[in-house]
Amino acid sequence: MRNNISYICYTNNHHLEFGKNLLFFFSALGAFNGLFLSLYFGFLIKNKSRATLFLAALLFVISVRVTKSVFLTFYPGTSSIFVSVGLTACFLIGPFLYLYTKIAINPLKVHKWNWLFHIVPVLIFMTIISIEYPYREYKHLWWRSPPRIFGSLLFIQWTIYTIAAIYQSRNRFRKLWSKTEKITTLDFWIINIVTGGFIIWLAYNTTTYTSYIVGALSFSFTFYITLVIWIIKRRNSTLTFVTPIVKYANKKIDQEKASSIADRLNVLFKKEEIHRDPNLKLSDVASKLDVKPHELSQYLNDNLGLSFSSYINTYRVKTATELIKTNTLLTLEAIGNECGFKSNSTFYTAFKKQEGMTPSQFKKSFK
Repeated sequence: MRNNISYICYTNNHHLEFGKNLLFFFSALGAFNGLFLSLYFGFLIKNKSRATLFLAALLFVISVRVTKSVFLTFYPGTSSIFVSVGLTACFLIGPFLYLYTKIAINPLKVHKWNWLFHIVPVLIFMTIISIEYPYREYKHLWWRSPPRIFGSLLFIQWTIYTIAAIYQSRNRFRKLWSKTEKITTLDFWIINIVTGGFIIWLAYNTTTYTSYIVGALSFSFTFYITLVIWIIKRRNSTLTFVTPIVKYANKKIDQEKASSIADRLNVLFKKEEIHRDPNLKLSDVASKLDVKPHELSQYLNDNLGLSFSSYINTYRVKTATELIKTNTLLTLEAIGNECGFKSNSTFYTAFKKQEGMTPSQFKKSFK
């Protein structure tokens, strides 16, 4: 009888140990693959754009956060420094998700260094917290129950950024049910990444009702589901999570020249407002920049992920929004013409694509 009981206990313990190891394996595997993919996008992929780099950063901080969760669950003695790094990564998931969607959708809306305003305060805050309130001595401040001050701050910050990313991508989600608009490859990945980000947020913020390791498992699950969808959808294509295939893959402009073009473009479009010319052509702008037309086109495609028409329409729509806000004498059609649009229909289409509403709806919102 005693032998039977011992055998049953051994069998149960063996099963529990096997289940624990399996849980650890799947949780850690997602984190490892996420780290690998972040390094791939950050350093190895050809034709990197700003959106690609922010996607790499997003995958990296999620992977670090997952790794922290895995080790804290299975190795409770994990050092406070490592835990603090993981918590810092968690504070960065929301900002990087938001920045990725914003830059992928409209690169011109985030200037060269503006993204630092979303990242640097988090790094400073978490450095101070890690020194003044080490996790081991003050872990109750991260709990879900009072006083939970840091846990609440994390929840609020992460939630705000997640909502902002979803709102930023709202037009991409609308295309899922649209009969007239076709989903592009970029739309497809923005939808997948934002949805995945929301699932991870939801998993980590419902662990009170489930289990702490569910957050890590959700990342593994989301990662592999996305990978399977990609394999099915893009079976015969090269890996691209952020931008369409680049025309000039073999002749990428060097960073110094790209930076020079960017600076001179800002002068032409922001100060001289050459986009107001309805007959403006790529060759005209290239001539003003003293570069070849194919080099300018290459820069716009490689570095900004935009065609020439999309680029100038971005400035035209921005000018139109300013005129709608400040000028009460011009009609909407006159404003469109003033900004460089040749026809009213082109103006309305470009405006709605960029602002998510028609010029007339935009005008009403300021009354």
